[in-house]
Amino acid sequence: MALLDYHLHDLLSPWHGLGPSPPQRLVKRLFDIALALALLVPLLPVILLTALAARLDTGASGFFLQQRIGRGGQPFRVAKIRTMRPVPGTTVTTLGDPRITRLGGWLRRSKLDELPQLFNVLAGQMSFVGPRPDVPGFADALGEEGRVILSVRPGITGPATLKYRDEESLLAGVEDPERFNREVVFPDKVRLNRDYVLHWSFTRDLVYLWRTAFPRPGSGAEER
Repeated sequence: MALLDYHLHDLLSPWHGLGPSPPQRLVKRLFDIALALALLVPLLPVILLTALAARLDTGASGFFLQQRIGRGGQPFRVAKIRTMRPVPGTTVTTLGDPRITRLGGWLRRSKLDELPQLFNVLAGQMSFVGPRPDVPGFADALGEEGRVILSVRPGITGPATLKYRDEESLLAGVEDPERFNREVVFPDKVRLNRDYVLHWSFTRDLVYLWRTAFPRPGSGAEER
């Protein structure tokens, strides 16, 4: 049975009461709104100009919307700046993927392609810190224990995002990227995200935001 066929109660009832408490969730949400508004004021022109450049570069819409699975197993469309040519292909991307344009590669390395997700944060679909939202196929593969990550809003950054900040380079170095992602990377991300939810604290969120904004030299695979 696909994840989206589950009733919300069936998905989350074993994990009811785990993770952030209602007051903690309120603090987290208010922080998200305040920070998103503060960042959008100076960054909106950057987002629009970058989207225009991406449109000229790819020959398609400068914004890319993709269905992801959010809190409670509910689908939503995550927003990004388009970095790839609109041609069919796998959802797994590696360093040197021919679909990624030259400008797109720079946008992905600088993470500027993620800026439109500030609108997802304002809309209440995402948080600044949390598990990255998966596409339906991967979300369907969550086991019973892994579904606790669906009890919180997905995030722009988080422990798994930091550990695998150079995921495309990692996958480019293995023989079968899709299999390695499915059997090694994805389970490890679930483990990290589950630990994040079960041991959430506002201080940890601030640490993850700091490490995202100011990455340590050589950081990536050693992040926890």
